[in-house]
Order: sequence, then structure tokens, then C-alpha cells
Amino acid sequence: MSENKDQKFVYDFTEGNRDLKDLLGGKGANLAEMTNLGLPVPPGFTITTEACKVYLESGSAPAELRDEVGAHLAALEAKMGKKLGQSDDPLLVSVRSGAKFSMPGMMDTVLNIGLSDESVVGLAAQADNERFAWDSYRRLIQMFGKTVLGVEGELFEDALDEAKAAKKVTVDTDLDAADLKKLVKAFKKIVSKEAGREFPQDAREQLDLAVEAVFNSWNTDRAKLYRRQERIPSDLGTAVNICSMVFGNLGPDSGTGVAFTRDPASGHAGVYGDYLQNAQGEDVVAGIRNTVPLADLEAIDKASYDQLMAIMTKLETHYKDLCDIEFTIERGQLWMLQTRVGKRTAGAAFRIATQLVDQGLIDEAEALQRVSGHQLAQLMFPRFDESAKTTLLGRGIAASPGAAVGKAVFDSYTAVKWSRSGEKVILIRRETNPDDLDGMIASEGILTSRGGKTSHAAVVARGMGKTCVCGAEELDVDTKRRRMTVGETVIEEGDVVSIDGSTGKVYLGEVPVVPSPVVEYFEGRMHAGADDADELVAAVHRIMAYADRVRRLRVRANADNAEDALRARRFGAQGIGLCRTEHMFLGERREMVERLILADTDEEREGALSALLPLQKKDFTELFEAMDGLPVTVRLLDPPLHEFLPDITELSVRVALAESRKDANENDLRLLQAVHKLHEQNPMLGLRGVRLGLVIPGLFAMQVRAIAEAAAERKNAKGDPRVEIMIPLVGTVQELEIVRDEADGVIAEVEAATGTSLKLSIGTMIELPRAALTAGQIAEAAQFFSFGTNDLTQTVWGFSRDDVEASFFTAYLEKGIFGVSPFETIDRDGVGSLVRHAVQQGRATRPDLKLGVCGEHGGDPESVHFFHEVGLDYVSCSPFRIPVARLEAGRAAAEAKGSDSR
Repeated sequence: MSENKDQKFVYDFTEGNRDLKDLLGGKGANLAEMTNLGLPVPPGFTITTEACKVYLESGSAPAELRDEVGAHLAALEAKMGKKLGQSDDPLLVSVRSGAKFSMPGMMDTVLNIGLSDESVVGLAAQADNERFAWDSYRRLIQMFGKTVLGVEGELFEDALDEAKAAKKVTVDTDLDAADLKKLVKAFKKIVSKEAGREFPQDAREQLDLAVEAVFNSWNTDRAKLYRRQERIPSDLGTAVNICSMVFGNLGPDSGTGVAFTRDPASGHAGVYGDYLQNAQGEDVVAGIRNTVPLADLEAIDKASYDQLMAIMTKLETHYKDLCDIEFTIERGQLWMLQTRVGKRTAGAAFRIATQLVDQGLIDEAEALQRVSGHQLAQLMFPRFDESAKTTLLGRGIAASPGAAVGKAVFDSYTAVKWSRSGEKVILIRRETNPDDLDGMIASEGILTSRGGKTSHAAVVARGMGKTCVCGAEELDVDTKRRRMTVGETVIEEGDVVSIDGSTGKVYLGEVPVVPSPVVEYFEGRMHAGADDADELVAAVHRIMAYADRVRRLRVRANADNAEDALRARRFGAQGIGLCRTEHMFLGERREMVERLILADTDEEREGALSALLPLQKKDFTELFEAMDGLPVTVRLLDPPLHEFLPDITELSVRVALAESRKDANENDLRLLQAVHKLHEQNPMLGLRGVRLGLVIPGLFAMQVRAIAEAAAERKNAKGDPRVEIMIPLVGTVQELEIVRDEADGVIAEVEAATGTSLKLSIGTMIELPRAALTAGQIAEAAQFFSFGTNDLTQTVWGFSRDDVEASFFTAYLEKGIFGVSPFETIDRDGVGSLVRHAVQQGRATRPDLKLGVCGEHGGDPESVHFFHEVGLDYVSCSPFRIPVARLEAGRAAAEAKGSDSR
């Protein structure tokens, strides 16, 4: 039962609009919008997402739903002048899913509801086309059997293949009415045997069961997996659209197609899409028959083509975006079955956004919202080297760009299995279907021998940012024998292939890659606006320039040496947010750290520190020169001691063997004693960070002195060093106060010795829950906070990133406990609450407190929006992610401004 007796669960297409996506789903809202625009939409009605939620929560549809559907069905029958299931001239309807967010192919659809053994005869007479009627009936039984009754789809496909083989034809359109009658009988036997019941002859029963099947499809494994992949909330539910059928399978003057108002792969204007004569819509998106380009429709049916072009222009202007359109032509009459804002590749997103600005349809702020950091990251991936020697296997349709290399696999199970073992794979299929989603996600790219730019493989791949080549007809894919044949060449499972989603080319073996032009642009090797500049680079440049103008968050880099710092600066970094000094102690210097740890006397310890001081100073001198004029946050030594000491097991074996030979090394014996003494069960929660600086006298003082002397030299050379010293792993203000007092004393000594006034800030990392909770106290001794969200996530959740990601994270993601790894995107409810609390408490104590983040979340698009929201001053991330952070910081600011204006 529904909670509200007055709640309305069904809306006619004439009652809705595009703003009701939460209630009517994307498909229903847009069908209503097209109806309101006066476009030729077959009449119908939508069952709301609220009805689906009631069904999923209670296990049954709302009590009122049956009567509401009955009332709307009666109105539809009156409008159409025919009744559902009547024996002569029956009304047929489609039952289609439609969630708020597009989930192409993930949920269920049933066409031709209303056909039965009796009404198929009436349909044949009414249409004067017996073949069409029986073709529609076999489609209903096939779709209903698979979708509603759970019959294995391959059983129907095998029966269809047998029918074609018996007739010695290769396509289903060559089967005549007699063949299809036999096929209907075979399909009904399959249903009876596999489902344990007969195919229902009552039209209303067909309708009600189909509606329930669509509701249930919201929680299929593939739908849940897709939602996790695309980060779609799981509690939205799906609407159900019941639409009067129009038929593209009435003969050569009928057909069905999918169209885009611009190329979804490149963004270029033109005529893009696929058309299939004498077919129903599922034939196009399933890729089971190769389509013709949409432009060919002009020669096939010019009147319908011209009308479609006019409608496409109207829809793109109305929606102010690329539109994805499904249509059917029934004996020369064009019908619009769906429109939505189309999925597109990353490159197309940037091009289209700037094109729409130039056309005056949107402003720069809206253009910024039309792209994302995830898309920008995709554009920074390498591409194939065009000058390399290659072996071309064939060419298909460039469905989703990118350069993908991997071992050929021919089913999703193998793709997932091999991927989890660390193999890079290319999933090769005749055509994909929604059950292949696991394998598509696991693969580097997807290759099919059938289908076009609107096939399931192409649409889903574009949405995921996966490289995809479709419709490579030269390739003979044999999934049962797990091989692909091209002429005389046989590609067995495990052989390496390369696919280029930008050109559609398929190569044998591994093709080398070269940097992306977008990366070359960010590094200053390609200038937007030059005569030969790539159009894509120009679009990226324009949007990035606007993002930089409007963003409030500054973007810094995590960099530990001058080389990385200079690259980060080229990528647009406005400083260094994290210089990890422990990285400076690896390699040859590791032995020097061992000497420090093993020191038994003050003299030995001071000698070790004196040896390290000039090396540290040189490191900082180079870094401050590279980042002159920009802030550099240097984190004092942080990692646990075990990272600088030999492995306890290896060392124990070495000493034991030496003792057995009676030639034990004195230094090894001392080292083993020290390793035993310092051994920790959980080093990440042991002697590290500020604790190390407090336990080893002079360690932090040496680092502070090296920093101060390098800064003084830079300043005396007319440079502009802006240095911030960060104390790691602080849990209480007393720790920070002790280290700061020591640091202030060292800085004062250097100032006196060099005659230089140094304005070095001293702050801390907030990476422990206690530090976040007592941030108000810690701010009394800190001039800045930098949130170390990697460690903060570990300590809040109580698990180690290095261990758990490989053990139980996969299970947690599959079970929906995590929508995404909390190490990838910040956990707003847990870790985020601590960050928000620390920001508020810290600024309450010190209003001018500078706040940043230097964990990997600093370069994650969703996390950047959170950091803008809570009021941080900057984010810091790896150099390669700087452009992504800049873009998302701009999007966050524009989004917040838009919300404020509303």
C-alpha cells in the first residue's frame, strides 16, 4: 500500500515536462517535453518512479496502480480507436524503462505487448502484411520470455539461427510468414519448457507482468554494477513508459534509427546516426544487424529525412545540447520515440561546449558545467604513434576514442578473470549486450564485428570513457572457438591486439604510444590559437582559462624535487602543497639514516646529522629556485623507521649464516639489535612523524636548518622563497609547541648568521582524528593546516590502504557498501565531517588560518567540490592531476555561484 492515498502514480505524456525527471524518469519527462513541443510522439503514459519505489520496498505494486493504469489505458484506447488485445485491429504497446539518469541497455524493455494467437491474425489483416504480424509476435515472445519470464536469451537466438539455416539465409528479414509461424511455435515451446508456464494470451496480464519486470530490472546485477560505475544513487527507482506501438518492420518503406544532433565521438556538426529498414528499435541498439549511415535515409525516404533534420535542429536548440534521438518510420510516417541529452566522448564534450557558446546557446559558466575533470583526464592519456610500423587487421567504426592495447579475450568472464590477475585485455565480441558490462569495465577497450555508433557497445563505452571500435565487418569473431579470423590471419585468445577508437583501426600486436596533444599543450609544447593548433586543444584552452578566472581554490602540487616541481609549474601549479622529505633519504643516503638510527652517542648522532645537512640544503635550494615566488610546503620526515632499515627476516638470516661460518659482521650484529628494538607490529601507527622528531634529538632541527639556510641563500640572491614548514602526524598541541619552539630557535640562528629576515610559516598536517577534533587547540600553535586525507581515511576507517584494497574492497564495492573507494573519493559523512569540524574550529581560533589538503583526494574531481564547499584555500595533488583539479575548482565555484543566484 502507498502511504498517500491521493498520490498520483500515472501521468499521460501530455501532463509532464522535462523538469519532472525525478518523477517521470529521463525518458518519460522527455517524451512529455516532445509532446508539448508538438512533435510526432505516439500517445502513451508514464508510471512514476514513486510507484517503483513502493514496489521495491514492499514487494508489490501500489494498490491504486492497477486502476490508474486501467484508466489511462482506456483513454489511450479511445484516442487510438482500438483496444489492447482485441482480436481484430489490436492496440499494441511497448513497455520501456526510464530512470532519471540514462542507463543504456541496463534495464528492460518489451515491445508488441497485446499480441496473442488470436490478435496476431487481426494485426495481419489490418496491416495487410502477414509476415509483419508474425515477426512482431515472435519478437514479443522472445523479449517477454527473456525479460519477464527469465528464459535464457540464447535459446531463442539459437532457434532463430536454426530457422535461418534451414531456409539457407543469413538475416531474419529473409524469413517469410510461414517461417515465422514455425518460429513462434518453437518460441512458445521454449517458454513452456523453461518457464514452466505457457506464454500468456491475456493482454492485460502481459502488460502487468511487463511493468513488474521493468521495476525488477532496477536491481539486476548489471544495473547495480552500472550504477556503481557511473555513481548513480541506488534509491531513485525507474519509471515505466507505456507507449502505443508504431512499427518499423512493416516493409522497406518502414524502419527505425538512432540519430545524434552532433557526432558524439568528435563533437563535429553533421548528420550522425544509424538507420535500419524493416526493423524495430532493438535491432539497432543491439547491433545484431549492420545499419546504414543516417545520411542514406535521404535517398531512401527524403520526406522523412527532411522532417527528421528539422526536428533535430529544434530539439538541439530547445535543449541547448547534443541530443540523442530514437525514431521509427511507419510506412512513411515519422515518429519520435525518445530524446535525451546524449552521452559523448571527452573530446566531444569540450568541443561541443565551446561550439554552443559560439552559437549563443549557452554562456561560459554553463560550458564549464558541461565538461568534467574525469573527461579532461581521459584526454591526457597517450595515443598511438602514427609513425610506428604496424600490422593493420581491419577497420571498424570509431565509436569511443583512445588507444587501447591488450590480450584478446572473447567473453566477459575471462576479461574479468585476467584483468584481476594484472593482465590488460581487449574484449572482442560479435556484439555486446548488457550482460557483458563486467567484461567491458575490466577491459582496456572493446571491439565488435557488428553494430555502429549507436549500438550497445558504443553507447556504454562512451559513457565509461572506454576505447571502442564497432562494426569491424572484416573480422570473423568466433566466440565458441575463442578466436578471431581476418583473411588468413587467426588471432587466438591471449594474442595482443591494439585498437584505435579515434580512427576505428585494429592492429595486430602492441602499437607504441605518444603523448596526448592536450598534455603537450599543458607542458607548453603546443599553443592554442596557432594556425596548426588542434581544435580540441583550443577548446580545452578556452574552458581552462574560464575555470582559472572563476575558481576560488588555488591548486598546488605534491612534488619532492625540482624536476617534478618545474613540470607541475608548467601544468599550472600555484605552489608546492607537499614536499615529502623522506623521499630525499632513499638510495645512497639510506645508509646515512641507518648511521643516525644506530648512533649510541651524541657525537655519533651529530656526525650523522652533519653529513645529512648539506645534502638536504642542496635539495631545498633546487626546489626553492624552481618554485621561486610560489609557496612551498615542506613536510618534515614522516615515515616509520622500518622503511630505512633492512628487512628483519633477511637481516636475521644473514647474521645467522655469518655466525654459522664464524665470520659475523659487527655492524650487522648492531643493526639486527637495533631492528629488533625498533620493530613494530603496526609501523604506520608507531614511531613516525612528529614522534620521530621528538625521540631522535636534532633530526627536525637539522631539516629546519637546511630549509632556512636554503631560503636565506635564495633570498640573498634576489629570489622570492615562500616556505612553509609542516609538522606531520600531530595529535596534540603540545607536540606541535615543542617542535615549533625548537624550529623558531633554529630559524632565528640562521637569520642572525645570514643577516636575512625569513618569514617561514610553521603549521601541521591534520591526519589523525584527534587532531581534527582538537583543531581549535592546535590552531593556537599552527599558522596553517594541511589535511593529510590518506592517513586520515586510514585512521577513521581503521584499515590500511596498502592491505585492504587488495583484500576486501572488491567485495565491498560489489555489495554496495562502498559506492567508490574512500581512498579515491573523500568519505563526506565520516572523514569529511572531521575535515569540516577542523576547518570551523581552526578558523574560530585563528581566522587567518591557511587551509589546504595534500592527500590524493586533492586531485579527485568529486572531492575538490567538497573542499571548495568547506572553505579550504587550496588543494594539492600529483603534477599530472593539476589540470583536473584546476578545472574542477572552477566548476565548483561556478556551481556554487549558480546555486546562490537561484
